[in-house]
Amino acid sequence: MTTETDFDKATAVRPAEGTDDRYRADFSTDWLNHGHVNGGFLLAVAARALGERLAQGPARVDPFALSAHFLSRSAPGPVEIRTDVVRQGRQLSTGTASIVQTDQKGVQAERVRITGTYRDLDTLNDEVFTSATAPDLPPREECVSTETASNEILSRSQLHQHLDLRLDPRTTGWSNEEGPSGEGAARGWMRFRDGREPDPLALLLASDVLPPVTFDLGAAGLPLTVHMSVHVRAKPAPGWLRLSQRTSNYAGGFLEQDVEIWDSKDRLALQARHLIYVVPFSG
Repeated sequence: MTTETDFDKATAVRPAEGTDDRYRADFSTDWLNHGHVNGGFLLAVAARALGERLAQGPARVDPFALSAHFLSRSAPGPVEIRTDVVRQGRQLSTGTASIVQTDQKGVQAERVRITGTYRDLDTLNDEVFTSATAPDLPPREECVSTETASNEILSRSQLHQHLDLRLDPRTTGWSNEEGPSGEGAARGWMRFRDGREPDPLALLLASDVLPPVTFDLGAAGLPLTVHMSVHVRAKPAPGWLRLSQRTSNYAGGFLEQDVEIWDSKDRLALQARHLIYVVPFSG
């Protein structure tokens, strides 16, 4: 019998009564990051609901190419995910999903809208031609672990209580007297603390768990994700994931953040790009 993990429970969706295109979910306070629901977590929930809808078609489906627009900040509590099928085929299926939340005044707000193309990742062939290389990370025991973070820090980022995240110390100078490197990068190892092995939905979460590259740049302000585009390139092998993200252009208050996730067999499992707006600190 398979034990349901923390991540599976947190991202669970259920059909809304009387419909075949809407789902319900509940955002727990256990998966917040600085008071708000993490973008990768939101993407995983929306992708799970859309996958449930598309699974009613002729093909087995996994998230393959996703585009997400973040429209307003999500908060803990119940949400509705509204799905729509654009096309269902034997190899590729496409649809949309919107996460809608009702505030305490009864006003509905759309939090995120995704367009997703799905396919059976097990049917991808084994042919690979790539110039991409996995990040050169120090051994895990030499990295900066979230296990050593103070209770004060973890209380503001409950999401990381579920993750074993080991950061490359060359990209964490912003957190100590060394200061930011100016490279505009973040790198590290990741796995779930409860032993859950990675899968495509876990990759979506992992695409947004490293510290923002603005920290390593030394850029002041609150980074907010406006848009994410994600390509899941393979089902990840069991074991640790290696995460890497960097920016090459920060201008006009916006930057792109390019993400790569590699699995334990040196396979590039996910590529993503985030468009981030850096909101200046007031005062």
